[in-house]
Amino acid sequence: MGRRGLREQIFKLLFISEFYPAEDLPEQTEIYLTELEEQELISEQESHNVREKYLSVREKMPEIDKVLNEISHGWKTSRMGRVDLNILRLAAYEICYDERVPEKVAVNEAVEIAKKYGGEETAPFINGLLGKIISLYREKQI
Repeated sequence: MGRRGLREQIFKLLFISEFYPAEDLPEQTEIYLTELEEQELISEQESHNVREKYLSVREKMPEIDKVLNEISHGWKTSRMGRVDLNILRLAAYEICYDERVPEKVAVNEAVEIAKKYGGEETAPFINGLLGKIISLYREKQI
């Protein structure tokens, strides 16, 4: 599976985590990844990589959500669509915490995922907010 496919799996895990209590997330994550492995859609190593990045994003979510709430005027995280929010979380994590992912790649991949899973306005919304995050990150304000 390519990098975009792996990102999509992380996005999907973030999305489905919205529907389970925190104590059920480890079990649900394992069920999801095991099914992908059994269907041979993902290798054991890829599954490990997806799990690790997913857990890293979840760990940083309070900080990421705080930034999103500060920059998204009129669209706090509580009002955002779950697709939009979780695409933003993943891309913001990559921009601010994953030095292996260039900013342009994080934005481009987020926009492509938004086109596939979001509504008509999702991609421009994602692109705009990620532009603000990059500016703040470069200015060392986040």
